[in-house]
Amino acid sequence: MTIRATPPSKLLARATMALSTPVSGLSVAVFRIALGALLMWDCWRFIRYDRIWRYWVAPEFHFTYPGFGWVAPLPEPWIQLAWLLVGLSAFFVMIGLFYRVSIVVLTVTFSYFFLLDKAEYLNHFYLVILFLILMCFLPAHRTLSLDAWLRPSIRAPHIPYAAVFILRMQMEIMLIFAGLVKLTPDWLAGEPLGLWLRAQADDFAFGFLFHYDWIIIAGAWSTIGLHVLGAPLLLWRRTRITVSAIYCVFHSLNAIFFNIGIFPWVTIAATTIFFAPDWPGRIITTLRTSDARAAPMPGSATKIPRVALIGLAAWIALQIALPLRAAAFDSEVRWSGDGHRFSWRMRIYDRSAEGAFIVEADGQEWTVVPTDYLTPRQASKMLVRSDMVHQFANHLADTWRTVGYRDVSVYAEIEKSLNGRSPQLFVDPEVDIANAELSSFAKDTWVMPLLDPIQGAGENRMR
Repeated sequence: MTIRATPPSKLLARATMALSTPVSGLSVAVFRIALGALLMWDCWRFIRYDRIWRYWVAPEFHFTYPGFGWVAPLPEPWIQLAWLLVGLSAFFVMIGLFYRVSIVVLTVTFSYFFLLDKAEYLNHFYLVILFLILMCFLPAHRTLSLDAWLRPSIRAPHIPYAAVFILRMQMEIMLIFAGLVKLTPDWLAGEPLGLWLRAQADDFAFGFLFHYDWIIIAGAWSTIGLHVLGAPLLLWRRTRITVSAIYCVFHSLNAIFFNIGIFPWVTIAATTIFFAPDWPGRIITTLRTSDARAAPMPGSATKIPRVALIGLAAWIALQIALPLRAAAFDSEVRWSGDGHRFSWRMRIYDRSAEGAFIVEADGQEWTVVPTDYLTPRQASKMLVRSDMVHQFANHLADTWRTVGYRDVSVYAEIEKSLNGRSPQLFVDPEVDIANAELSSFAKDTWVMPLLDPIQGAGENRMR
């Protein structure tokens, strides 16, 4: 029997046809509404707890991202007004008014605050930005929006399947990597999950269960399975509802146990994109007539342009490559932090550190406590991240040079603990970090190796 390979041109044609298939725009519209509402809520939370001032006004120094050193906080009251613009544009996105302008404004302003300081990096902020960028290109306002009501010319019940597909793929990539990165000796041994849950044992009626090793390990292993196996099962109609329900319980528990803001609710909202594109309409129909028939599709599809296909492929490739880049470093990412950001390593570390910096210049020596120049929040984040240690050391060197000193050297004496281990030296105290190289795709030789690679069993636990 001869097996003939399908020519690439035919595969491309099939992909184009599948992605061009018209589907209901309701699920994307509902996600748009949910995302806008959640960002409005988060905007209010930041105002309520005065986080704009604490995160971006109070600090005298900000840890910038490579290539974005030009992004700086606006002076008061303009920075508060910029944050209000985030909330206002989120409201307009939610109701679908001036959607094309509103979604771009929301993406730019939200990304601006994200780029102001690496100390405030959160995976769910990164996820929100990815969703916002995608939503800039999706026809999420053709239904369930004021734009569609005020301008009938843009109103359309159907959108290309490509809009649903890219949102699903973004979630699949995030969920699967969130599981894969937990395949570490510590997590498989129940740490740091055990550290966190045992600390809350007295806060819940069922908290005594957190003292049993097997409960903690079962929870750790189940989390991996839910992400690595559960994410693909969301694509299968027969298992979709069950897995979605489990995800809802999982994320709700995360919201109870951990202070992670809107992340659980964003992921729950995004999980609905795996349902049939017309699921909101089916629910309404069921409530009205007890008949959940799918909405009829139009007879022909509008072929999506080739540039859109290239864009989809490039986006998916980039989202896969960013988490994989950690493999380029010959180092322990949990310890060094090499390749940590943008790789969905969520809630898998418990890191703490204490230390000081030694500045030597023109034969003199000064001991610098990080909180002399940073807020306590910035200092705690900086001391456990090698790239931020390097950036702060260079900031100190620049500060001394500004007042006239020459031949400035900066050393760090930092002891760091990872997932309950005893503290050990994080960086080589004999290396002048301000004049050391920060590698982009190789481990930094001035970062000390992790001496205890496998976390042992904790203390005072029932078995």
